[in-house]
Amino acid sequence: MGLRGRSCIRSEESKAQWDGEKDATDRLRWYAIRTRSRHEKAVSDQLTVARIENFLPLATEVRRWSDRKKLVEVPLFSGYAFVRLVYSSPDRVRALQTHGVVDFVGVHGSGSPIPDNQMDTIRTIVANKVSLRNHAFLRIGQRVRIQGGALDGVEGILAAEGSDRSLIITIEPIERSLSIRVEGYNIEAV
Repeated sequence: MGLRGRSCIRSEESKAQWDGEKDATDRLRWYAIRTRSRHEKAVSDQLTVARIENFLPLATEVRRWSDRKKLVEVPLFSGYAFVRLVYSSPDRVRALQTHGVVDFVGVHGSGSPIPDNQMDTIRTIVANKVSLRNHAFLRIGQRVRIQGGALDGVEGILAAEGSDRSLIITIEPIERSLSIRVEGYNIEAV
């Protein structure tokens, strides 16, 4: 499964301006937004036009029809995209008004922030085109960190599947996980 991501990133100057104006409770944070079915790419494009920082991790899959095979880019987490904003800012309302956005993921649509390290992990995996597959959401298991190589510092939950060692990367607010093979990597407990 090939990977890439769509994103609109604010400039460092813009980030510093927001961070300098707001206290610790009103800072840029990542949030998951729920989208209408098959609207993830359109939502990401519209958020980019609206200059709202967003990230849509994509995977390339081979789709088969009766007469042909084709490589198709599909969202890694169907039905979800990610935005980075100050929750109390007007950007939150503009994100909600975007065609195809259902609501923020959280209690009663209020939006639960996603830790930066979890988003950094997904971005690192997408950027390095690591082979992966979707995995069932897990709450328990040993938390581990990869040492060395392109995935140095990536954290997740170690899962043993036969003789195959896999690392489960979890995005808790949307209850979704990814599984990557970690054969050949050194792993330490966190």
